[in-house]
Amino acid sequence: MRHNRDEKRFDMNPGHLKAVMSNMTCDLVTAGRIRTTTPRAKMLRRYAERMITLGKDGTLAARRRAMAFLRDKTAVTRLFDSVAPQFKERNGGYTRILKLGVRPGDNAHMSIIELVGSQTEAVAQSAKPKKAVRKTAAKPKAAAKPKAPAKKTERAPKTAAAKPAAKKPAQKKAAAKTTRKAKGE
Repeated sequence: MRHNRDEKRFDMNPGHLKAVMSNMTCDLVTAGRIRTTTPRAKMLRRYAERMITLGKDGTLAARRRAMAFLRDKTAVTRLFDSVAPQFKERNGGYTRILKLGVRPGDNAHMSIIELVGSQTEAVAQSAKPKKAVRKTAAKPKAAAKPKAPAKKTERAPKTAAAKPAAKKPAQKKAAAKTTRKAKGE
């Protein structure tokens, strides 16, 4: 029986659960938002808000406690330098959960958990690496020459006229399925 036990384990042992929550918290701090199942997002909210509260404290001891949980130096640096200062005036409620619906494969309820605030989008944008854009002049492509057989024993590629004949039965099956769906079968 689980009387007065409010923790969910997600069928994991405590060490595995702590590692999963640590990794998800690192991802949330670095990216600003992540997509996960709703029960995991609700559980992650507790851990993430504790880490942001440590970041607001800003002491060396708080930084060491955050490092002990997160185990990622870049995530801890971002937490203390850019994420926590934007929540200085806020007393909790640093995250928001947006429900997305169900996942097609297993009908799991999906959500997005993100950091609240106007600068959350800036944190999320800074976490993504920028793509390099090439500025080159467009070169005209040479016309493709048909490949001629090298030896007389090789055959020439099949013509395109034979392919539509092979696709017709498949098209009939697809049309039959759509008419069945339309009729409500």
